[in-house]
Amino acid sequence: MTKSKTPPSSVRFEKVDQKVSFPTLETQLQKKWKDEKTFQQSLKIREGRPRFVFYEGPPTANGKPGTHHILARSFKDLFGRYKTMKGFYVERKAGWDTHGLPVELEVERQLHISGKFDIENEIGVERFNKLCRESVYRYVDEWTAFSQRMAFWLDYENAYWTLTSDYIQSVWWALSEMWKKGLVYKGFRVAPYCPRCATPLSSHELAMGYRDNVPDPSIFVRFRLKKDPKTSILAWTTTPWTLPGNVALAVDNDIDYVKVKQGDEFLILAEARTGVLDGPFEVVEKMKGRQLIDLDYEPIYPYSVPEKGRAQYVVPADFVSTEEGTGVVHTSALYGVDDLKLCLSFGIPFAHTVDLTGHFFPYVEKFNGMGVKDANPLIQHDLKERELLYKSETILHTYPECWRCSTSLIYYALDSWYVQTTKHKAELLFNNLNTNWVPAHVKTGRMGDWLENNVDWAISRSRYWGTPLPFWVCEQCKQQKCVSSAAELGLKEDFDLHRPYIDEITIKCENCGGVMRRVPEVLDCWFDSGAMPFAQHGHPRHDTKLFEETFPADFISEALDQTRGWFYSLLAISTLLFKQNAYRNVICLGLVVDPKGQKHSKSRGNVLDPNYLFDTFGSDAVRWYFYTAVPVGENYRTSADTLKETVQQFLLPLWNCYAFHVNYAVVDGFDPARPPIHLAERPALDRWLLSRLAGLVKTVDSKLADYDVTGAARPLAAFVDDLSKWYIRRSRSRFWKSQSDSDKQAAYQTLHTTLTTVAQLLAPFTPFISDAMHRNLSGGRSVHLADYPSVDAEAFDPNLEEQMAAARRIVEAGNAARDAARIKVRQPLRSIAVPGDPLPEEIAAIIREELNVKSLQFRAKEVKLDTDITEELKLEGLARELVRMINDLRRQLGFNVEDRVHGRYEAGGMLARAIEKHADYIKRETLALDLQPGREEGFEGDERRVEGEYVWIGLKRA
Repeated sequence: MTKSKTPPSSVRFEKVDQKVSFPTLETQLQKKWKDEKTFQQSLKIREGRPRFVFYEGPPTANGKPGTHHILARSFKDLFGRYKTMKGFYVERKAGWDTHGLPVELEVERQLHISGKFDIENEIGVERFNKLCRESVYRYVDEWTAFSQRMAFWLDYENAYWTLTSDYIQSVWWALSEMWKKGLVYKGFRVAPYCPRCATPLSSHELAMGYRDNVPDPSIFVRFRLKKDPKTSILAWTTTPWTLPGNVALAVDNDIDYVKVKQGDEFLILAEARTGVLDGPFEVVEKMKGRQLIDLDYEPIYPYSVPEKGRAQYVVPADFVSTEEGTGVVHTSALYGVDDLKLCLSFGIPFAHTVDLTGHFFPYVEKFNGMGVKDANPLIQHDLKERELLYKSETILHTYPECWRCSTSLIYYALDSWYVQTTKHKAELLFNNLNTNWVPAHVKTGRMGDWLENNVDWAISRSRYWGTPLPFWVCEQCKQQKCVSSAAELGLKEDFDLHRPYIDEITIKCENCGGVMRRVPEVLDCWFDSGAMPFAQHGHPRHDTKLFEETFPADFISEALDQTRGWFYSLLAISTLLFKQNAYRNVICLGLVVDPKGQKHSKSRGNVLDPNYLFDTFGSDAVRWYFYTAVPVGENYRTSADTLKETVQQFLLPLWNCYAFHVNYAVVDGFDPARPPIHLAERPALDRWLLSRLAGLVKTVDSKLADYDVTGAARPLAAFVDDLSKWYIRRSRSRFWKSQSDSDKQAAYQTLHTTLTTVAQLLAPFTPFISDAMHRNLSGGRSVHLADYPSVDAEAFDPNLEEQMAAARRIVEAGNAARDAARIKVRQPLRSIAVPGDPLPEEIAAIIREELNVKSLQFRAKEVKLDTDITEELKLEGLARELVRMINDLRRQLGFNVEDRVHGRYEAGGMLARAIEKHADYIKRETLALDLQPGREEGFEGDERRVEGEYVWIGLKRA
């Protein structure tokens, strides 16, 4: 028998309203938890126990929480509760991510400004950052209320904030450790760049924002040879705006190229790409790419012609392919990663034609001041007029955009500060492989592929509201220094380390005695969040012991988009600092989408308000849907209909099972503290349920231990279905009967043990309904203070479970035979013969009752139903129909399940004979004290037609 760690005691049950409002129930329990400090109690009673460490990925609280935030928080909360019930001490520290462009953009919208010029010249950095600080506090109360409403237990009073001086100094310490290891450097590189935000992005930020089916020009351009103007090298590009900066053309030494004649002109391109040509052509010469090297061509624009040095000629490159284009790559050094490397290797001079806002410099006269995307059609028109445009098309492709403001990104060369993650690529891969990923394919798939192609982390942002980079540079000798704390600068602990105040702090250069000033950039906010394992404790300045006790985390969870966000930043920083990953187990969730698979967005009008869901269905319903709807990693097609279905298919059946037990227990004065009837003395149905329950505990426990949430939740749903549709339906008469014999007591004890254990198993999944059930079943004790249920091996009975499964298969086949014969189950039949070996009499009796047959024979070749209905069988069938009618009438009249009634009837023919012959059976099944003929005042009734005859039934509460 399954053992509950909560000892039974004399319990006074409170009647259960079957017309439950789960949202109302939840708000009542939420208040009770607050008054009783249930969360704090759950921690206190487990102080000193082994730790289970959970890290909260910090949300940014300058916007309202959405339905997608329920998803990850549901999984996080589940394991905190589960491990607590398993006896671990599980601290759950809240955290708030406070820096970065999302905050800046929110403030810009509020001020109706856009971009760095407005911030620096109209608002001022000091006021702007002050408003950013205020912004991140704006919705904290709403986030806290949202989290508590969905029963996500966190310590909000002692939350960490990434904006505090304490936190920033821990981040500075991390950078200083990397600096000492030679992992931090300043480099001039091409990086993905947002011209609207005027700042570069790291490679993992780039991966977070792409838009499909973006239209862009696809143009083929003639580059006329200087020595032979009638011959052009044909090149292809989808970024016409880079053409004013063209400095070279790249070919592959070993690719086959051809010179073709079309009309009176000659074109050079890869032989494999001649399919791009329009109209007939004649090949006049074949050559290898190396034969084209050093050919000079006429600049198509004068803006990149150098005063000194050589440009506008053909160079060899290993990145040229014949997969697309012409086999010739137009090269503008400052707007492509490969372009810059190539030009640097050949010493080709270059200069920017586009400024940091994504507009052309004034010296690019034809397109002065134009945004790069706006200039594309004008450049095409200009090339066409000059007969340099061979042809133009439009393509649809996937294009990167800023994950913060949705502006199309460009690739742009500029100075940035980098952390050399590539130096530790092997360690990153090793640490990732030694981490348990759920689902497992993410480890070597999305995450593994990302790490295999890892590039150095661009950590600097040319912005304002963020952790200032702690790098000081001497004005005279250019000596560099990385600062690790405020004390190192002679500042007090509570000094505001943000811009512009930190910009005013200078240091004396130890090398030349000159003045060192801080670099103007701030830090990538993903570095902030990835530093939380140690920065939340102020490590190493204090709480070093606590950090050591809580690193690495046993468990974290977020959605798939964090693979290259928080998951990566945690892994990278911890690998570089501590040579290990910051987490041992990670659940990587899919995204919340609408029923059509579209991501929720305000513009689509498909956003689900979490408060509407909580107030309509309850948070338990939303949580349970996320645990059971799809395997972890897939997307959740969420709607009001899917949540309504969750309530109807799981929560209500569970509640009805619980209400059935409690309401009858109240009537009969059932006391769970009475000595239990020995397992062997209980009926087969009880022993079967307890065996199923023991298996359920084992399954749910083992699946949760393996972080398989869906594998744990779905068996719970199946068990509740069996409990409702098989056990309770089969056992109703045992609870209804008036005598309180051992059979009735066994039924109560079995159902009470089962519901108490199910409440404990469900506690991590659906905290509210499980607590409401458990408190009533156990004398008021919260389920969240209980231990996780353990299993007594005595309850396992695989043989009985197989016999019951066989019985249910026989019942299913028998009912199918009845349907084929069009005979209702309420109509008794003489016999049925079924295939298979005989089952014990106790199981066979269940089959006979379910199929409503008098005898059952085994080892038949097929199911054979005796459909000959005698008058005696007919009368018994009518009696069953009348029982159904009377019980329907009881419900219509609002009688309680335990109410005894007086009955009156008017009937003739076979219906009257059926009542007379089976009166005792009808009264027993309907809790009727009497059932007499004739209408009588005070009786409310209903008239129906049953099997072609009319009958009137009247009832009155006794």
